[in-house]
Amino acid sequence: MMRLFAKSEQGAAMVEMTIVAPLLFALTLGFVDFGYALYQWNGATKAVQVGARLASISDPVVSKTTLANAAPSDVPGAPVPADAYLFICQYTGNTGACKDKNGTSTNFDTNASNAFSRIFRGDTAVTNDDACPALTGTQRPGMCHFFPGLLRTNIVITYSATGLGFQTRLNGPVPTITVELQNRTFQFFFLSGLMGFGNINMPSMLSTVTGEDLKTSAPS
Repeated sequence: MMRLFAKSEQGAAMVEMTIVAPLLFALTLGFVDFGYALYQWNGATKAVQVGARLASISDPVVSKTTLANAAPSDVPGAPVPADAYLFICQYTGNTGACKDKNGTSTNFDTNASNAFSRIFRGDTAVTNDDACPALTGTQRPGMCHFFPGLLRTNIVITYSATGLGFQTRLNGPVPTITVELQNRTFQFFFLSGLMGFGNINMPSMLSTVTGEDLKTSAPS
């Protein structure tokens, strides 16, 4: 009897499946999770591209007067030197501010908040939060529509001098605008829940364009 039991192969397939199934499921769900990570990467890339485009044709987040006075004006018509000015605008919590190259920080006024809001949420209603309202009609999307879950604190908008424009130009200097995403992680669901796989920090990504008219009415 024992000899027959030792030679019996009944149930072998079930045992093998029990051993292989966890690995198979982990691989399958891993592919799903990493596919979603690629989707997040593409969404973030598109978001910074859209944000840079909106920033280039919209009112600047930094005050127009501040930006215009940042460039030298001692030699009218002369090129604006590179690195003549730099403004870094971002939110910390619910407070937005622009910092110049000397480290002086100026909190957002209403115009700055509205300008940042337009870059963040497009042509939808202006609100002082991280909400991303649904688009209606012909409203243009903002960054949040391409990257769900995006927060204002993840966005850094930089206006810098790179040698474009000339001193005492009527509409002010021509800044180079950079929109950057930072402090985001790739979100994992299956791997995180089943295997304790931690979220991975997403590399900072950015898009840089040349400022155009810097006014809301500029054509798209």
